[in-house]
Amino acid sequence: METSAGYVNVSTDEKGITTIAFFHPAQNSLPTALLDLLASSIQKAGADDQTRVIILKSDGDRTFCAGANFDELLQIKNLDEGMAFFSGFAKVINACRTSKKMIIGRVHGKAIGGGIGIASACDHCFATINASIKLSELSIGIGPFVIEPAVTRKMGISAFSQLALNAGEFYTAQWAKGKGLFAEVFETVEEMDAAIVTSASKMAAWNPDALSALRKTIWHGTDHWRTLLTERAAVSGDLVLSEAAQTAIGALKSKK
Repeated sequence: METSAGYVNVSTDEKGITTIAFFHPAQNSLPTALLDLLASSIQKAGADDQTRVIILKSDGDRTFCAGANFDELLQIKNLDEGMAFFSGFAKVINACRTSKKMIIGRVHGKAIGGGIGIASACDHCFATINASIKLSELSIGIGPFVIEPAVTRKMGISAFSQLALNAGEFYTAQWAKGKGLFAEVFETVEEMDAAIVTSASKMAAWNPDALSALRKTIWHGTDHWRTLLTERAAVSGDLVLSEAAQTAIGALKSKK
């Protein structure tokens, strides 16, 4: 499935391993339409009886996901537009949260902003040494409010605070593994992909009811996220209209 720029592709093999791959030419920075498509693809795969396990990945060489699309950010003029923009990653995170199938994340390159949110929403995440991470939202007058619950749940409040307050500073994949974001970090994409195939094949052979029950256990206490993440999107949507944010965004826009 494609939008005017970028795509979300879904395929399921004979083992019941469903791979969901997203791509956008601007370093996998995702516009609202693509985020909506990604969220619906995750929901459909999670409800599909033929799917036993989901692999969530991006295509391209260098960046797993650079967060939300900056061109759209520059176009926000009112609170409704701001809330709609920041709700994009909320939908993806909630789609992952409510899936009945285990989700394996494949992070081959940098994860920025909402990209960290997607990785955090995966149940088991593999990465390469190139998968450095950063949160840059405070540097442009907003904050990583929508993805915070997912990141804090995965990495802890201390790690989230360190990422948020050192806005724009990259942290290594090994640092992220030490904080719990990644299960394993590999030297090469080939090594990572081999490990993912092994892990996904094992899960696909296990009792799906047991895996679904385990997911409910893992995600216990997150039912309120459907409203919480929407409320967080409203916070960001309001902040993006502030004088401080508009000044910071205007400075970035002048560099484009």
